[in-house]
Amino acid sequence: MHEMINELECCPVIAAVKDEGGLKACLKSDSSVVFVLYGDICNISQIVDIIKKSGKYAVVHMDLIQGLGNKEISVDFIKNQTRADGIISTRPPMMRRAKELGLFTVMRFFVIDSMAYENIQKQTAAVCPDVIEILPGLMPKVIRRICQTVRRPVIAGGLISEKEDIMAALKAGAAAISTTNQQVWFM
Repeated sequence: MHEMINELECCPVIAAVKDEGGLKACLKSDSSVVFVLYGDICNISQIVDIIKKSGKYAVVHMDLIQGLGNKEISVDFIKNQTRADGIISTRPPMMRRAKELGLFTVMRFFVIDSMAYENIQKQTAAVCPDVIEILPGLMPKVIRRICQTVRRPVIAGGLISEKEDIMAALKAGAAAISTTNQQVWFM
């Protein structure tokens, strides 16, 4: 899965898709990694197949797929029934199971107060995800601090809408940014 991290170095903008329109648009973008933020157990396999056929990596946000529970067996479902390269989740048990199954892991954190710093460090040390994603991504000081303490590649996501946002996040130490804003995918 280090190849996905290498891809992020080449193209640090991750297309995060939340509907069919976004899925179609991301296929035309230079983004080599796609975060899937929608779908259900009936169509997630087809969504992933479309992404994979375009030569891109597909990373499924487990917490947002309708019909999947919050139990580890849901990760087995994604591994066995789709061709997804990895998962995103806020739940440590999901991360642990995905790592056991050899999937790329993105642990998502919402940085809403100072207690979040301790939580990020504690959970990252316990779970060892491949990368972490912090939201909102418009906080260079926070990104810098987390990059210095976590020792994992950091993805900045949420509310990124301009080239300056991308540059500030990358300058602060983020390995990549993720956004549903389609205009950003083509900057």
